[in-house]
Amino acid sequence: MKNLRRKTLAGASAAALGAGLALTGVPSPAAAGGPDTSYLVLAPQGASTGKAAARVAAADGTVVASYDQIGVLVVRSTNPAFAAQVAGAGVQSVASTAGLGTALDEGETVEVATPDATADPTREPLYGQQWDMDMIHLPQAHAVTTGRPDVVVGVLDSGISSSHPDLATQIAKDRSTSCVGGVTDTAEAAWNPTTSDHGTHVAGTIAAAVNGVGVTGIAPGVKVAAVKVVNDDGYIFPEAAVCGFLWAADHGMRLTNNSYYIDPWELNCRNDARQRPVWQAVQRAIRYSQSKGVLNVASAGNSNYDLAHKITDTGSPNNGTPEDRANLTNACLDLPAEVPGVVTVAAVGPTGEKSYYSSYGQGVIDVTAPGGDTRFRTQGARSTSTDGILSTTFNTVTRTNGWGYKQGTSMSGPHATGVAALALSAHPGMTPGQLSSFLERMAVAKSCPSGVYNPVPLIPTGPNAYDATCSGGNRNGFYGAGVVDAYNAVR
Repeated sequence: MKNLRRKTLAGASAAALGAGLALTGVPSPAAAGGPDTSYLVLAPQGASTGKAAARVAAADGTVVASYDQIGVLVVRSTNPAFAAQVAGAGVQSVASTAGLGTALDEGETVEVATPDATADPTREPLYGQQWDMDMIHLPQAHAVTTGRPDVVVGVLDSGISSSHPDLATQIAKDRSTSCVGGVTDTAEAAWNPTTSDHGTHVAGTIAAAVNGVGVTGIAPGVKVAAVKVVNDDGYIFPEAAVCGFLWAADHGMRLTNNSYYIDPWELNCRNDARQRPVWQAVQRAIRYSQSKGVLNVASAGNSNYDLAHKITDTGSPNNGTPEDRANLTNACLDLPAEVPGVVTVAAVGPTGEKSYYSSYGQGVIDVTAPGGDTRFRTQGARSTSTDGILSTTFNTVTRTNGWGYKQGTSMSGPHATGVAALALSAHPGMTPGQLSSFLERMAVAKSCPSGVYNPVPLIPTGPNAYDATCSGGNRNGFYGAGVVDAYNAVR
């Protein structure tokens, strides 16, 4: 999860805005003198943003997005003293998001040859390489339902290729947007991928069409909406994620998939003055989305980190040189995975065992799902790409669509999201809490392995780098309630 480049926030778009979002103010000449910086400004919970907006203007700031629903303003200013000057009545907290861009954990894409659509007209040409779908009993589930088109899943990610033959019919274009910079832009070009195929891969796992072309998605009868939160430098800033949750909530989505974490420190410490406003804004956005009937699903992370015992954090930030942080507490959370009400998903490989990279934690992991494990069966530094997850891809260099393998909890998350979409299609009317509970009850319980789990004894970074200890019974730190099961969810 490390990326040793440091980037600054890309310029915010000033395009068409969604419900509850407004552009106000003009840059003040008096504000010149410092770098153009983005801020989150929070009004007291439940209060109007009017007073906060007035203080922003007085401090030489420009409101670029006003999320009145949750009392959050996205602001830009060149005033070096903006944060100090904006504080006061009507403002609960303020923080610059400069330097808080989180590098998307891309993972390698191993492309496969274009499939021969005439090879077997009775099935998707590449289905034979989708071991993950048999693991969750998808063929049996599809005999019951492939999903309903009124179920729309928001893919908060790097965009979705609208020209991909497996996805072109699957995208709810009228509900897709870019949220880069914290401001929405509904132009199709804005929410298509530019530098990353991550979102296209995630979308294919959820809803790739059954059309005799390539792969099958878990719920090909539902629709996906591209909600782009990753900028062209490959970074997710807090204001983009907040925008994404609000957009999904206000545009009728029932599920969101979140295969990323917010804040370059994998653990956002809400007892830290700089990080607290991020926690507050994200929590407000997620609570609002839940009140609108959205269940949010998030990946646990690829650090093989015990999220139930947060003592140190040595791999963060992932946008610069890692810094050791010790004596952490449970006030430090993986966002959005550990926000209450979010379904947190770990990963397993084709053997059904915990993936070597998957983070874990008793009481944190809700369910697990196929995410791939290209090292488990080789027991060494070699990799077997076919033990990853095959889905739709987009080559951002050649600007061509294709199919390929990736691995990570970024891949396990959309499996759980797809199963949840099938469950909601078969049993409509469930609230987010009911759907979350149902997903867990329908999962296939899996017990902890005995002793210290060491799936990869021969890797370049040391003999015990991926050791992990599982705790718990039928519901445990590696697998939560168990492996999601599509057939159990629909029958």
